[in-house]
Amino acid sequence: MANYLIYLAIIIIVPIWAQMRVRSTYKKYQDVPIQSGVTGAQVADFIMKQNGITNVRLEPIGGTMSDHYDPTNKVVRLSEDVYYGSTVSAVSIAAHEIGHVIQDATDYNMMRVRHRIAPVASITSNLSFPLLLIGLFAGFSGLAMLGVVLMLGAVIFQLVTLPVEFDASNRAMAQLTEHGIIDAEEERGSRRVLNAAAWTYVAATLVAVAEFLRLALIVFNPSSDD
Repeated sequence: MANYLIYLAIIIIVPIWAQMRVRSTYKKYQDVPIQSGVTGAQVADFIMKQNGITNVRLEPIGGTMSDHYDPTNKVVRLSEDVYYGSTVSAVSIAAHEIGHVIQDATDYNMMRVRHRIAPVASITSNLSFPLLLIGLFAGFSGLAMLGVVLMLGAVIFQLVTLPVEFDASNRAMAQLTEHGIIDAEEERGSRRVLNAAAWTYVAATLVAVAEFLRLALIVFNPSSDD
């Protein structure tokens, strides 16, 4: 029973807590203007130029916290609040996405690995649960086992994502401080924004691992499921 409660805490409470933390931190520092007055887009453009990167476009995109780097099309898409914003949150998130651009430009190995396994992880993740459910309800243990094995794709993807995201945040902070884009007080806020965002990836990894272990125990060792 205790193990089951721990499992529920990991897959329900931890992700909710992480999302609440990142949203509250983002909102808090979205209301804190940056002294230099630069926008997220200007920061992104400046950092890329300082690193000799000229082949990546910047585009505004709708939504909140929808910011991402598309390495295939060489484009950084920043939510409008970040693209046009002159706040601690805006410049921090913009710099984080450019951290991914720098990873791409410098051939950062873990980013390459994530990019290569992403389509495979997507396919195996989509197949795993249908196979698992069919196997369990129809009594086909081999099919259920295959479903669990395919879940490894999602687990590996999340594990690889962690160092990629942490490295991008470290690169972002280095660029923001080395180029004097933020002052000492803003640096503290920027670190809080990026640390809060990092927890969403930690939570996703914990959920993926917990679900895999739980279902693996059910399928491969049914007697342990009490």
